[in-house]
Amino acid sequence: MQSRSCSISVIFLWLVTSAVLAKAVDNMEGNTAASKDSVPHIALLASGGGQRAAVGLVGSLYQMEKEDLLDTLLYLGGVSGSTCDPQWSANMDTAVSRLSGPGVELGEALAWINERSKDEYFSLTDVWGVLTSAGIMKQMDLRHLSDEVSRNATNPYPIYSAIEKHCFSDGPIEGKWLEVSPHEAGFTELGLFIETSLLGSKFEGGELLEEKPEMDMVTLQGVLGCALADEETVKVFIPPWLNVPGYIDATAEEYLHVYNRLIKLVALTRSTIKDPTALSDMDKLQKILEGMVNHNKSVLLESNSSAERKGLFQQWSLELLAAVETWSQSLEDGPMKTHVSVLTKKVLPMIMKWEWGTTANFLYQYPDSMVPLCLRSEERFHLVDAGLLINVAYPPFLGDKRDIDLIVAPEYSAGNMFETLTLARDYAAEVRRAFPDINNKTLEERDWPKDCYVFEGKQNEPSIIYLPLFNRRNCKDAEEVKAKMEEFSTFQRPFSQEKIEFVLEVAKDNIKNNKETLLREINKAVLRQHNKRKSMQH
Repeated sequence: MQSRSCSISVIFLWLVTSAVLAKAVDNMEGNTAASKDSVPHIALLASGGGQRAAVGLVGSLYQMEKEDLLDTLLYLGGVSGSTCDPQWSANMDTAVSRLSGPGVELGEALAWINERSKDEYFSLTDVWGVLTSAGIMKQMDLRHLSDEVSRNATNPYPIYSAIEKHCFSDGPIEGKWLEVSPHEAGFTELGLFIETSLLGSKFEGGELLEEKPEMDMVTLQGVLGCALADEETVKVFIPPWLNVPGYIDATAEEYLHVYNRLIKLVALTRSTIKDPTALSDMDKLQKILEGMVNHNKSVLLESNSSAERKGLFQQWSLELLAAVETWSQSLEDGPMKTHVSVLTKKVLPMIMKWEWGTTANFLYQYPDSMVPLCLRSEERFHLVDAGLLINVAYPPFLGDKRDIDLIVAPEYSAGNMFETLTLARDYAAEVRRAFPDINNKTLEERDWPKDCYVFEGKQNEPSIIYLPLFNRRNCKDAEEVKAKMEEFSTFQRPFSQEKIEFVLEVAKDNIKNNKETLLREINKAVLRQHNKRKSMQH
């Protein structure tokens, strides 16, 4: 267990990348020459936003490479849907084409689930990770994040984020945000870290008891992108006929969990299938589930008491699962039936348990009262999507540890525009970190934002370039912005080829159209870092 103000990863990063970054800045248009010891600390922090964010981030990075700006980035911060392959920049053309590719065969994905289910920490996070990897990211990345320690220095250094579920609900802010880099994983505000390869190993009292295999990128992507692990998120899916005062209780929410998880499972599974007969079978299952819910609607509206409704919800949850079992048994013998059998045996019990992000707790019984009780009292904790707290990974990049000069922040979120900024500002104030001012008049533009804003850092605050995906340049009014966000909503079936290409082009254009602003602010960051170094020498 390590407690540090200046981590190994920061020292390593400066030693490995400073020459690369200095060369990149020197090669920019209108550059200010950067010496090796004064290269700017620039981070690209993309927001979450499901497949919209995953595709948008690839488009933004692709265009930054085309504009010779990619190598100026020191860090890449990912959260939720913007958690991407740490090796992506080795070949941006391949990254773009893969999004439109055939994806991963269902058999390969299910073989991974079958093997992973033998682990004591198997949870819905693994299911979410494999199906989004196979159906949306179109690859099964079985590498480990710690493999990036011997990384290619031309890639920005990846830092991913999660939150601890129970501390998020009931604990102090110091116990909420966890960052994971190739070198270390730990809680940002506590300053307590372990080697990333040990995340998932068993600790007690700060001592390693049992070393377990490191989670691969498939599981890690499940941890970092599972917003549905939060019980509040399910309320997004409440149909109008059920959204009646007194109808939504714990049993109603459990029913919605089961139904929405099954529908999402069907959609993601469908995206990994090419055989027409198998696709037809999946369509039949979806119609069965939708038909049951429509029938339940009429029965519920006729019910009289809360006790009666509670019994109905419990019965319907079991009936949904039974319907899947019956459907799976009706399939013709063959590969499809074998694959579905794995899903029903391994995944349906997890849906009923609704357990996410289960991981060995490296702070269990940690002998320091500064560690919140919600972290040190249990042998296991539950790591989930950090976007539930702030949908951009600002926390690891605030303060002196990484000394960030400039943040490039492409905004793909579905919430209110500028919300990630105001949440980050409030977080920074609570943990006493510097953050640039946000003009209240700017916030009034949330419904129809410009395509680029610069929030200038004065002294210790980083400057932020904020780039909304849908904006005044590509939408004629606020109504079109709203319509685009609905068309490309976070919780829907995997995007069609047409939708993928549209989001890619919009994200590329946002970078291309604001190249001059990016160049200007990067040059300011060079001067700022130079002046910092100069003042330190005196």
